[in-house]
Amino acid sequence: MPDQATLNHAAQVLAQISSDQRADTALRFYFEHHRYLQPPARRAISHTVFAYFRWLSWLDPKLSPQKRLEQAFSMHERNLADEKSVKAETLAVRAVPAWIATEMDLPADYLRQIQREPALWLRARPGRGADLAKSLFAAEATDHAPDALRFTGTQDLFKTEQFKTGEFEIQDLASQLVSHAAAPKPGETWWDACAGEGGKTLHLADLMGNKGTVWASDRHTRRLDTLKRRAARAKIFNYRVAAWETPEKLPTKTKFDGILVDAPCSGVGTWQRNPHARWTTTPADVAELAGVQLALLNQVVGSLKPGGRIIYAVCTLTRSETNAVADAFSAAHPELVPLDLTASRLQPATPRLTLWPHALNANGMFIAGWKRTK
Repeated sequence: MPDQATLNHAAQVLAQISSDQRADTALRFYFEHHRYLQPPARRAISHTVFAYFRWLSWLDPKLSPQKRLEQAFSMHERNLADEKSVKAETLAVRAVPAWIATEMDLPADYLRQIQREPALWLRARPGRGADLAKSLFAAEATDHAPDALRFTGTQDLFKTEQFKTGEFEIQDLASQLVSHAAAPKPGETWWDACAGEGGKTLHLADLMGNKGTVWASDRHTRRLDTLKRRAARAKIFNYRVAAWETPEKLPTKTKFDGILVDAPCSGVGTWQRNPHARWTTTPADVAELAGVQLALLNQVVGSLKPGGRIIYAVCTLTRSETNAVADAFSAAHPELVPLDLTASRLQPATPRLTLWPHALNANGMFIAGWKRTK
């Protein structure tokens, strides 16, 4: 059970959370203003806050924030000791909002998975996974992807020498599998159209052996600045950055061998890692984002070379943002043919991949691919 100091800190974080500020953002701001808190204390506060949102529907609203946090942590401990103490049927109506059942299946294994603590995944540089696992001591490989490691230790990874010298990135396994599905080849020209802070940009560049070029664009230039710092640390040089300032005007006239559209989405696939989002995401968000996703695909497809590939990825599992978008895009572009994708080494090739959290012990992800006919 958390001590009183942890409960008090967690209660102060809850007071700062609103519908437009996520729990992880509130935690980051709180820690910035409480720099004296050491990593073990920060972990305890974060775990307590996230347990609160995992078990929110079970909590007594009449209790004080500290008592509700205690109640949530007790539920967490009980579930950890015996996952069958809460029936899957109960989880389906209390662990997720009611509307989600109209947008996706809710298998029991999935519901149990999102009530667990999320795994922390690292991506080692190509061919260096085994060496990194030995040097970090608390890291284990997976059969799903080369160079992916699940970290089980407690040390501050950002302070390790291995991180400072660019030997690994912190990147969820599902995100790593997107780049493996894209399968870029050395010497090709790729575009990461919604690059954000560049996790997939750097992975694409690494898979290309620093040969060829990866263009990275995003409407938020601060994210691209972070990408540049990460690339410098990793000694990645085969990339170019271009801000995508207005939807109507593409950031470059370059034609590409491959385009990755890792589109903005509802993030339902991250509900294990970010349980607060379960209670702030709405069906209206899903509908709006599905329109954004289809528009993005239609905007970038003209930049494909003949024979080029386009990969669509979203860290969500809603039907509206996955198969519905892929169906609409396919119908609008007869010049494209479905592309067989292989993301995980444990899954067969298929034009559309749904990566479930309980199958990966990672985020949920949808990936689809097409190839432009020559």
